Amino acid sequence: MLNSTMSVHENSFLSNHHEVDDVEFRSSLNFHDEFRLAQLPQWTSDLTVCADQDSQGVYRSQENLSSDKVPPYLKSDVYPEGGTQAWLAVAGASSCLFVSFGWVNCVGVFQDYYQANQLKNYTPSEISWIPALQIFFMLFGGMLVGKVFDNNGPALLLLAGTFLHFIGLILTSLVDSYASILISQAVVSGMGASFVFFPSFHCVNTWFLAKRGAALGLVVAGSSLGGAIFPIMLIRLIPVIGFAWALRACAFVILVLLVFANFTLRSRLPPSQKPFSLAAFLVPLKNSSFLCLTAAVFFFYWGMFIPLTFLVVKARAQGGSNKTTEYLVPLLNGASIVGRTVPNAFADKFGHFNMMILMSGLTSALIFALWLPGTGETASFTFAALFGVTSGAGIGLTPALCAHIAPLKDIGVWTGVAFSISAFAGLTGSPIGGQILIVSQGKYEWVSVFAGCSCAFGTLMFAVVRIMLGGFSIKKV
Repeated sequence: MLNSTMSVHENSFLSNHHEVDDVEFRSSLNFHDEFRLAQLPQWTSDLTVCADQDSQGVYRSQENLSSDKVPPYLKSDVYPEGGTQAWLAVAGASSCLFVSFGWVNCVGVFQDYYQANQLKNYTPSEISWIPALQIFFMLFGGMLVGKVFDNNGPALLLLAGTFLHFIGLILTSLVDSYASILISQAVVSGMGASFVFFPSFHCVNTWFLAKRGAALGLVVAGSSLGGAIFPIMLIRLIPVIGFAWALRACAFVILVLLVFANFTLRSRLPPSQKPFSLAAFLVPLKNSSFLCLTAAVFFFYWGMFIPLTFLVVKARAQGGSNKTTEYLVPLLNGASIVGRTVPNAFADKFGHFNMMILMSGLTSALIFALWLPGTGETASFTFAALFGVTSGAGIGLTPALCAHIAPLKDIGVWTGVAFSISAFAGLTGSPIGGQILIVSQGKYEWVSVFAGCSCAFGTLMFAVVRIMLGGFSIKKV
């Protein structure tokens, strides 16, 4: 018999899906449905599965099944929450984030280097289009990548991404004109990064539920490590072997890690073949909660990427030495390891939206309280460390927030839509900051104001979504 503690609501919830295929049933659920199933009482060998429904809508006993015949979606091990395959997927995903978002986190290094060397005849706003477009192509590909992932799994995407990312950087090392760098680094390499970035989240989401935040935190920690290691590699290698070979050295590191990811990153669920339809990309935006979440991510990213781009040049403009300020980007990304792991672990206990509101609010406060008025190296290094911690959650928690609302079978498309729209924030944020710098005649205060206001509005929108999902009561959301 069913455990007597099961509520009529839970009986009804299960009964509504009893004739649905196991995989189709699981993949049609969002995070809240999944979590409710995970909390149901354990099932034993004398489980009674019901086939007929009475007038009250509750199933009555008809057939006793042994435990080996219990539908997979009723077993406690549907989400492994660990195991060799699951943790290998996490390791492969972390490698993908190391070489994709970790590489993109080097934008401050490239902005500074190009301004001082081969692109010194271009304005900061013009140069900022290179890292901005790289971020854009990495994030905007989310819809296409998500659809390919849902239909075919991660293998093809990982192979294509490995080739494009590696070749794009090799080509960048061979050219020195603005247009050539823009195409090879921003477009080709950026698209390759997109092809390995999104499957990482999608695959890990299928292996974990209760530990999803912690698992995704470990995945995103790879981007922090990459964002700390790649800038140091460039800083150390460029004076010794030159810019071209330093870039090639980074490209070969990326190749090795992506080969590892090609063999380890797997999804637990089989692909769900569906015909291509543009309407499928509009479905997520018909969900009011998801629409507000997408707006929140957009505005938060709009402000978040500006300090990443202008941190070094602002510190030097205010008197910082070239030798010390070049380590601001590695410091920020190293500190973000904490921001992309610890908040995720706490989010599993206290709520993903609750933690995101806290961390994004702290990010906004830091921009206004420290980066806006701060001058000198001490203020710059303090801001870099603290900003790395608080803003890190912006990347680490976003996929988990999407999983709260999106059906698992369409997780690729829904998450891709959110990131694709947010790509326009990455595309326009830094150039707008550069243009503000020109109009204000080199005053970084207004750049800081724009970044802070954007992050603050994003925080407000996260709070709106939290209220839509969980109300005003103090609880885990």
